[in-house]
Amino acid sequence: MSHAKPLPDYIPETAFGDWFLQTPTWDVHVLEVALRDLDPMMPARRASYPVVVDVGCGWGGSLKKLNERFKPERLVGLDIAPKMVEAAAREAAALRTAKGGAVEVVQASSAAIPLPDASVDLLFCHQTFHHLVDQHAAIAEFFRVLKPGGTLLFAESTRRYIHSWIIRLLFRHPMEVQKTAPEYLALVRSAGFEVPDAQVSYPFLWWSREDLGLVERVLRIKPAAVREETLINLVATRP
Repeated sequence: MSHAKPLPDYIPETAFGDWFLQTPTWDVHVLEVALRDLDPMMPARRASYPVVVDVGCGWGGSLKKLNERFKPERLVGLDIAPKMVEAAAREAAALRTAKGGAVEVVQASSAAIPLPDASVDLLFCHQTFHHLVDQHAAIAEFFRVLKPGGTLLFAESTRRYIHSWIIRLLFRHPMEVQKTAPEYLALVRSAGFEVPDAQVSYPFLWWSREDLGLVERVLRIKPAAVREETLINLVATRP
């Protein structure tokens, strides 16, 4: 009798990937751009969100940005990789929430978030889902921990990007679980979230293209209007 090999909890990043996620390019052109795209799509944007969670906080660069933008009373960063948790904890040590509390960093799987049901006002998941092996369990956890009316900020690279030659060369991902933009949108909606079309964006950024945008910048050839999207950003609400 054959036994299927159990899937790992996550795929460790390459040395190049670890380095890139700590560069100004990642901070300015990936993380900051995603936040600027998501923010205007948020319905009934509030000045403060009491409990904010960053799932897949990585090296911790997002924590300061979330703290400044959303003024939480409690801010929690989660990641499964021990070295990233250690680095994020160092970043968090310099921060204080709106009420002077410490920013928390926890090692945990996105498929088993150590927070109570309906306890989170805003959940941020940026460029994390394509690393996850059990995406369905993760999105169910997002729905579980968010309060009714809570907001999910979801920014993700699609199968078209993750399967491109340059990403295959430089990074490591669970290739069999990658999804197209419509499939990610369907996944979020099927978990019970409300996602109006007006709260979905498909940025076609230079770094998400196999040619790194050189064809457009150098040859002045515009990308096709109809294409397989490489990124999807969306704002979802738990009813």
